[in-house]
This record gives sequence, C-alpha cells and structure tokens, in this order.
Amino acid sequence: MSWSFRRIWRAIAAVGLCLFILFAGIVGRRTSRALHTATEAVRSEGEIRFIARPLPEPQEQDFEGISTPAVFFQAARFLGDLYIAGPAGLSQYNASGTLLKHYAVGRDLPSSPLVAIAPAVLADSQESELVIATGQDGLLVFNGRAFRQIFPQDASTRTITSVLAAVTGHLLVGTRKRGVLLYDGKKMTVLHPTLSNLYVTTLAGTESDLWVGTLNQGVLHWHAGETDSFGEEQGLPDRQVQSIAVSGDTTFVGTVLGVAVFEHGRFSRTLADGVLTTALLPSAGQILVGSEDQGVIAMPLEGRRRRPNSALADATELVEVHQLLAMDDTVFALTRSGLYRMGAHGFGWQPVLRPGAAVLSDRNVSALATDSKGRLWVGYFDRGLDRLESDHGPATHIESEHVFCVNRILPNPKDGTIDVATANGLVRFDSAGNQEQVLTRADGLIADHVTDVVSYQNGLALATPAGLTFLDATGAHSMYAFQGLVNNHVYALGVSADELMAGTLGGLSQLEKGDVQISYTTATPGLKHNWITAVVPVGSEWMIGTYGAGVLGLDRWGHFRSFENATGPFEINPNAMLVTATHVFAGTLGNGLFVYERESERWYAVEQGLPSANVTALALANGYLYVGTDNGLVRVREQRLHP
Repeated sequence: MSWSFRRIWRAIAAVGLCLFILFAGIVGRRTSRALHTATEAVRSEGEIRFIARPLPEPQEQDFEGISTPAVFFQAARFLGDLYIAGPAGLSQYNASGTLLKHYAVGRDLPSSPLVAIAPAVLADSQESELVIATGQDGLLVFNGRAFRQIFPQDASTRTITSVLAAVTGHLLVGTRKRGVLLYDGKKMTVLHPTLSNLYVTTLAGTESDLWVGTLNQGVLHWHAGETDSFGEEQGLPDRQVQSIAVSGDTTFVGTVLGVAVFEHGRFSRTLADGVLTTALLPSAGQILVGSEDQGVIAMPLEGRRRRPNSALADATELVEVHQLLAMDDTVFALTRSGLYRMGAHGFGWQPVLRPGAAVLSDRNVSALATDSKGRLWVGYFDRGLDRLESDHGPATHIESEHVFCVNRILPNPKDGTIDVATANGLVRFDSAGNQEQVLTRADGLIADHVTDVVSYQNGLALATPAGLTFLDATGAHSMYAFQGLVNNHVYALGVSADELMAGTLGGLSQLEKGDVQISYTTATPGLKHNWITAVVPVGSEWMIGTYGAGVLGLDRWGHFRSFENATGPFEINPNAMLVTATHVFAGTLGNGLFVYERESERWYAVEQGLPSANVTALALANGYLYVGTDNGLVRVREQRLHP
C-alpha cells in the first residue's frame, strides 16, 4: 500500500473518530439532560411548593364580630406564658391566668380556624418559636413578636390537622389529604410514600420512629424505613384514631371505642373499652384517658380494670376533653370550654381558665334573618337558633327535637310570624317569638327535612329532598319528578311574582302558578353545573348559585351568562345569596364573600375580616350586612365594603 493511500485512510479514520466522539458527546449530554430532567421531575413530584413570608400587619377592619363561645383546641407553654389556640384565634395568658393578648382570626391572623400548636426550634430560624396549624391557610410561626406564614400553593396541602416538632429542627405536619409532610426549613416533602394521601388526625413519636393516627385507616407506625399498619384486624378498637401518646417503648392509641396499647411496636392489649378517647397522658404507672363525655379516667397499666379512685370527680365539668398536659408536676385538662387542674391526690378538677360570656350560643351559623321588629334570628347547623334583641345580647336560645339543624329562616312581614325550615320539619313562631306549630310528613309535607321555604301564591313553598310541598288555605299538596320537576332533591327556591325557581341536585325548574314551565340542565347552553344551591331574582334576571361553577346569570329568555370573577370552579353554599338595592352577595365554601355591584355589574371577593372563608348565611338589618360563617358571625356597613 502506497504512502499516499495510507495517509488517506488515516485521515478518514481520524474524521470518523472525531465524528464518533462528537456523537457520543451529544448523546451523553442529551442523556445527562434527560436524567437531570427525570431527577428534577421526581424531586418536584415529591416536593411541595410553598411560600414563606412574614404575615402582614393587620389592617383596620370594618367588620365587627358578634361574640361567640370561645372554643379551646390545644395549649402550649411558650416563653413563660400559656398560649391556647382555638377556632377564634390564639390567646396568651400569664402564670396567674390573666389574658394578656388575643390574636383573632380574620383580624390579626388569616381567616381560618387554628387547630394545633407546638413549641419548636426550626432549622430556618434557630430560635424558640410557636408553630400554629390552621385549618385552611397552612402554618403560622410566632416568635413572640411577629408571625410568619408557611403557605403551600396547593390548597389541599394547606388543610393542616397536626404538627410535631423534631429535635433536628425539622417539622412533621399532618394534613387532611396529603398525609404526613416534612418541613426542613428549606423544602417541604411527603415524608414517605406509605404515609401519603392520608387523612391524618394526630402525630406522636419522633422523626425516625413515628406514630400516625388517621380518620379511617387506623394507626401507622413508621420506623427503620418501613411502615406497619394496624386496624381492627390487628387489635385496634376502631379505625378512627383520636389521640396517641408515647412513653418509652409503650405507645397508647386512643380511638372512638377505647385505647390500644403497643409494646415495642407490637399490639399488646386494650384499655377503656367503649370510651370515646380524645386525649391521653401517661403518668406514674397509669394512663389518663380524656374522653368526649366521661371526663378523665385514670387507668392502671398493670390491669384492665379501672381503679376505684379514678379521676372521675366533676366529670360533668369535663366535657369534650381536647388535651391532657403536665406542667410543673401538675396535670391539666383542656376542654372545649375551659382549662382545669387536677386536684390533690388525683381527686376532682379545679377550673383554671374559662372563656368569658358570649352573645351567641354557637359558632357554626347556618341561617340568618331579621324580623319585622328588627330582631336578628341566627340558625345553627346543630344547635337550634338564637333570637337577638340587639347585637350585644343576651340572646334567647331555642333548641328542641325539631328546632335543631336549621336550614332557612323566613320572616312574614304581614303578620310577624317566623317560619323556620329544619332537618326535622317546618317550625312556625308567632310574632312574640313563641313556637306555635310544627309541620312534618304527618301533616302533609312530602318529607320531614325542609331545605328551603319561601312565600308563594298566598301561601308557602317548601323545598325538600323528596320534592316540593305547597301550603295554602286548601292544605298541603306536593309535586316531584313525576309531575315534571327536573329532580326530586330540591335545595333552593327563588320567587319573582308568579314565577318560582326550584334549584335541585339535577338542574333548575321554572314554575308558574305551581306548574313546571321549563327545566334547565347542563344540556342547556351556558348552564355549567346541575347542582343548584341558591336562586335570587335581580332586576329582570335571575342569579343562580351552583355547587361547582360559582354564580351564573339567567335572563327572561332562558339564556345563561357567565360572570368575570364569579363564575368558576367553586361552590356557593346552600341559600347563601342575598340581594339589596345596590349589591348581590354570595357566600362560598372556602372562597369568602363574593360581592356584586349592581351599578358597575362587577364581582369581587372579600375574605379579610371574616372569621372563616366558608360563608354560610347572609342577612341585612339596620344598614348592616350580617355575614354568618362556620366559625362565627360578623357585621359590616354595606357601603363600607370594597374590593
């Protein structure tokens, strides 16, 4: 082979080698990029995006709160003082029990109930702080001077149920939907795949040896990189876990039907059979069991039987025990309505702190109305109703077998009577506020459960889960799907002259003089959801509240329209819409109060100043708009509302 020929082949080989190296480099870079992308995708899938920010200074609010009973959830000692968290906010007490300061939700804190607190030294601050879990707005962290907020961007991650501080500076976080999360000061992740997608009720233990109580999946034990699950098949009295306490190698798990004892991670036996256990505290050879309705019970650990001198004295005082804690060699019981100290030698309980008097009887408002005498009627989800002569009380409370779960309150301006729609019938009160009549299925209603009531055609129209009932001088007569109603389950009614709009689970029916004229479903252009929760006439059109598509408009020709800001994937609460001369108000499930300016025809949302973003009822009285939520009642001058 000639020299020139060999040189040509060498050149070709060199070019080929260069091309090979270049190709390998490109493939390598692409592979590396792909691996990096995949790694980041896996990491981002495990990581939870959040915002860490100082909580803004509270602004002056136009909302005024109507006092409701304080509810205590959890207590903790922090910087020498006692802090108690509850739905209304965070209260600070000194050693003598004097209230030093109250940080109110909706005013000083976000509009979300506080559900748990724990002292901690977190990795991102390295100072003693108080971690506060909220029901809807993530975590608050308080250093004694100011608050900061750890706010997950995903709404399902912001529903916190419990917190547990680790000695490493990490924070374990229990949630309603995402399971157990780990916050290390820089990032937030799911602790382990086996602990994800759980409704967590309580946490106990350590970061490496963790016990997780759940709402319906029993208790899980995370240790040595693996998870053990315990349900009824493994000895747990019930799958609904309320509390957990760890003492050395022994773990106590409180359920709605008693306490399970675990030794070295293995089920051993049960205690307090049948007791709805809400709190636990191991103490000197016994376990103190806090309950829903039996006070605090002292159970010896050497046997199953209750000691004769168990701490049952004054059990009637200790209703709904939320926490048992030991401070300065003294045992305290935190109940829904107070803090108690165990008496000497374990006998009796002495009150230490009790909340002040309140105007209202409960916090969970479900209906509002003002009668012809200017009295405010407040219905509750499960506590009957209050009648207020003034906003500063005291209120007259009415509760009975029929006046219990209140859905709607309808004043009759002609004769001053009040009709109250409840889950157990229609209850009528006379102008003096005295109950005079109860109507149920036995009296001709199509169902006992009345979801709404309106004045219609010289009588009343009642909405029920079984159809409509009309009451007039001739008696009671009903209609349901067989007579043309779009769906039997009727949630809301609206009236304009002879027209009656019936909002149901399956669409909207328009009636005239008691006969169905037309029905609308999602097959109708523009109606975005079949579940109708509220209907109100506004001028020549209707505004329709839905459970899943916000608010829609319906004109007289049957055309639906969407609203900027107010039509979207959120829920309008049943009958939580109100029309005034200048506004339309709509209460939402978790998105605050929506306000429509009739002149400008624009919607905006209001949340700041509300005790909860779950707005359940609305009423107008004496120039004030009353806003009921699942966490209290506030009022505001209508003209003071603004975006």
